[in-house]
Amino acid sequence: MNQTALLPQLEAYKLVPVIKLDSPDDALPLAEALIAGGLPVAEITFRTDAARESICKIRSAYPDMLTGAGTVLSLEQAKAAADAGASFIVSPGMNRDVVEFSIENHIPVFPGACTPTEIMTAMEYGLEVVKFFPAKQYGGLDTIKALSAPFPSVRFMPTGGISEANIKDFLAFPKIIACGGSFMASGSLISQKKFDDIRELTANAVALIKS
Repeated sequence: MNQTALLPQLEAYKLVPVIKLDSPDDALPLAEALIAGGLPVAEITFRTDAARESICKIRSAYPDMLTGAGTVLSLEQAKAAADAGASFIVSPGMNRDVVEFSIENHIPVFPGACTPTEIMTAMEYGLEVVKFFPAKQYGGLDTIKALSAPFPSVRFMPTGGISEANIKDFLAFPKIIACGGSFMASGSLISQKKFDDIRELTANAVALIKS
């Protein structure tokens, strides 16, 4: 699968939960909470050593769930994500090794791009969507709108500072395909095993997006 093939699913979900797991034991309860809340998609970040095993567990138990790898910083991590069966790979920046490996192995990849130069680099690889991170610190929606003028073929997946208060504003702009966010499944909720709360917050987020 390439990036283009995945885009209809992301556009339908509109929100990609960005998840940091400290223990693989939390992977399946987390996945079950997201699915029950109506959002069968997750970006499991490589910010902890639990990422690879967590992705493996979710992909094995819930193969239809869209389970990607986030915060992929190196070729080594990209290979680990691929070995785990990640549905897609997300990087906070433009790493050519990660992008080229993903494309060669038919894994949809979303590199971070916040400047015209980074966007043009992504376009060299034929990518239609880039991650915009950290969205809040880089000017948020105003910056995305400004970048969209010279790059009308590119769409964005902003992450960083996305919340219930602003997600609808972001999604209202047609050049934004989906937003990444952790407000429905924060690290503290996961560490406290509050998976019922995560399910409820996820359901509320889905309802908000659809309203």
